Amino acid sequence: MRNLVVFMVLISFSLHGFAEEKRDLLQKEATKIDLAASLVKNFSELNFPTYENRSFWNNLPAEVRNEYIEEAEEALDYNWPVVKATDYLEIIRSGDRRQGAYAAPQRVLLALVMGELAEGEGRFTDQIVNGVWYYSEQTWWGWSAHLTAQKAPHGLPDADEPVIDLGVGEITNILSWTWFLFKDEFDKIHPLIAKRLKNEIMKKAVVPYYERNDFWWQGLDGSRSVNNWNPWTNHNMLTAILILEDDQEKKIAGVEKVVRSLDAFTNDYPADGGCDEGPSYWGRAGASLYQCLDLLKRATNGKFDVFDNSLIQNMGSYVYKAYISYPYFTNFADADATTGGRPQIIYSYGKDIGDPIMQGFGAFLAKKQDWGTKAPGGKVDEQIMQLMFLKEIANAKAEEPLISDFWLPDLQVAGARDKAGSSEGFFFAAKGGHNAESHNHNDLGTCVLYYNGKPCLVDIGRETYTAKTFSRRRYEIWTMQSQYHNLPKINGVDQKEGRNFVATNSTFKADSKKAVFSTDISKAYPERAQVDKWIRSYTLERGKRFLINDGYDLKDVVEPSTLNFVTCCKVTEDGAGKLKLEGDGFTINMVYNPKVLTPKIEFNEITDSGLKRYWSSITRIVFTVNNQKASGKNEIVVTAAK
Repeated sequence: MRNLVVFMVLISFSLHGFAEEKRDLLQKEATKIDLAASLVKNFSELNFPTYENRSFWNNLPAEVRNEYIEEAEEALDYNWPVVKATDYLEIIRSGDRRQGAYAAPQRVLLALVMGELAEGEGRFTDQIVNGVWYYSEQTWWGWSAHLTAQKAPHGLPDADEPVIDLGVGEITNILSWTWFLFKDEFDKIHPLIAKRLKNEIMKKAVVPYYERNDFWWQGLDGSRSVNNWNPWTNHNMLTAILILEDDQEKKIAGVEKVVRSLDAFTNDYPADGGCDEGPSYWGRAGASLYQCLDLLKRATNGKFDVFDNSLIQNMGSYVYKAYISYPYFTNFADADATTGGRPQIIYSYGKDIGDPIMQGFGAFLAKKQDWGTKAPGGKVDEQIMQLMFLKEIANAKAEEPLISDFWLPDLQVAGARDKAGSSEGFFFAAKGGHNAESHNHNDLGTCVLYYNGKPCLVDIGRETYTAKTFSRRRYEIWTMQSQYHNLPKINGVDQKEGRNFVATNSTFKADSKKAVFSTDISKAYPERAQVDKWIRSYTLERGKRFLINDGYDLKDVVEPSTLNFVTCCKVTEDGAGKLKLEGDGFTINMVYNPKVLTPKIEFNEITDSGLKRYWSSITRIVFTVNNQKASGKNEIVVTAAK
C-alpha cells in the first residue's frame, strides 16, 4: 500500500521541474518588508464585513439576499448525518470516493452561514451551532481517497494522527470564518460552542500544520515537487492562522511557514506561467496562489506585494491564453472542457498585475454568470470577496480575450485562432511536454480544434475519479491513452507514461497569415514502437484551412500504424478521400489521400457522468496508414464546408 501511495503522488501529482534554481521570491519579499513587524495582530484589521456590519449585508441586491435566505430556510430542518465507517471504507472496497457523504453537510453549513449573514435576525444561528458541533464531533474532515497520508492502514481515519488534505483545508477555512463571524453570537447561547470549535480547528489542522513538514503538498522536505494542492491548502491554512492564532510569535512563524511552502510551488513553476494541470485546475493553482498573495498583502497593510514579478504575471495571464470561446477552454490532461472560471479572482488578479485583458476577462465571465443577480458560490471568504466587488465588476469594461495566438515555451503549449477578437473560424491548440505532467494523460503532440467557438477535434478529458484513477492501473483507463487522443499509434504501440517519455524540438511560429506548431513525438513511445522520428505538425492558414502533417522514420515496420482523431461531431464518409464532420452549427471536411490512408469510424456512447457534462457521444476516426515503408509523410486538410 505504501508503494501505491508513492506511485499516486509521482504519477498524478508529479514534477513540474522547470526552474533551474530556487527563486524563493516570496521569502525574499517577506525579508524585504520585515514580515514579522508588518503582520497584523488581529484579523479584524483586514476590514472584511462582519456579521455586525448590517449596512453591508442589508444593501446587497435583493435577488442575492433573498436567494441566500431561501437556501438557508431549506436547511432549517436539516438532520446532520453521520459519516459512517463504511463511507470511508468504500474507497478500499470498490474505489468509490463517496464525495457526496462529505459534500452535503458542507453545502448546508455554507447556506446557513450566508443566510444568517444576509438576514441578520438569528433565525439560522441554532442550525449553524448544530453544524459546527457536528464537525467538532467528527474524527476527521478530509476525503477518504487521501487517507493514505496517515501512517495507519488506509480506509479509516486515525484519530491519533491528524493529517491535512484538501478536504481538511476546506472545512478548516469554512469553520474558521464561521468562528470569526459568529463567536459572539455563539457565546450568547453557550460559552463552550466557540471555545470547542476553536480547539477542534487548532487540534485537527493548525497545530499539525505547525508541527509537521512531511505532508507532500507542503514541499518542505525537498523530496518531491508539488501541484495545486500546495496553494489551495496553504490558502486555507493561512486563513485559519490569521483568524485563530492569539500568540503573535506563533502567528508570525505560521505565516512564514506558509510563505516557505508557497515558494516550493513557485520555485518549480515554469517561467512562462503555464499550468500543466489545465485551466480548470488553475482555479486551485494560480488562482489559489493569488488568494494567498492577496491575503498576505491585506495582512501586512499592503506591504507584501509581488504582483510586479514576471512569473506571477505570467501565471495570471495563462488563464485567458487557454480560453477558446465561452464556456470552452483548452483542456489537456484531466482538465475540464468547460469551466465558468472565477470572475472575481480573475478580475482582481488582472487588476493587481496591471493586465487589462485579464481584468476585462473577469468582468466578461461575471456577466456570463449573471453577476449580481444570484448568490455567488465558493467558501465563505470567497463569497464575501465576490460580494465586496459586486458593484465594481458590474461597472467594469467586460471584454472577451480572443487573442490571436500564444506560445508557452516551457510548458510547450501553443494556440492560435483565425482572427484576433473573433471566435469565428478555426481555433487550435497543441502540446509537447512530457508524460509525467500533473494529472497526466499520454498525449504528447495532440491538439484540439474548434470551429466558430464550438468543439470539433477534442480532448475527451477524464472520467469520474475513482481509486483506479490514481493507481498503477491509471493508464488502463481509455481516456488516459494516446490512442484516444489526436495522435498516431505507431507500429501498433501507444505512448508510454513517465518522465523519460518526452516530446522534443517543439516549436511554434505565428504571423498574420499562419500559425505553425511542430514537435517530434518519437521519444514519447517505448522501444517496441520502432520509431526513430515522428514529426507531428499543425498549421493554421488563417481564414482558410487547418493542416495536420506527419513525417516519420521507422526502424522497422511491424504492423500498420494508425492516425487517431477524436471528435464530438457526427462523422460520415463523403466520397473517396473525404470525411464530413457535423458539429454544433457547422460542418467541416477532413480531406486525405485515400491511397495512403484508410478510415474507420468508431462511435462511442458516453455513459460516465463526469464526461457527460461535455459530450453525449464521442467518435474516434482511425486512419490506417497503408504505406508499409519505413519512411513516409501524411497530410490531412481540414476546411469548412461551403
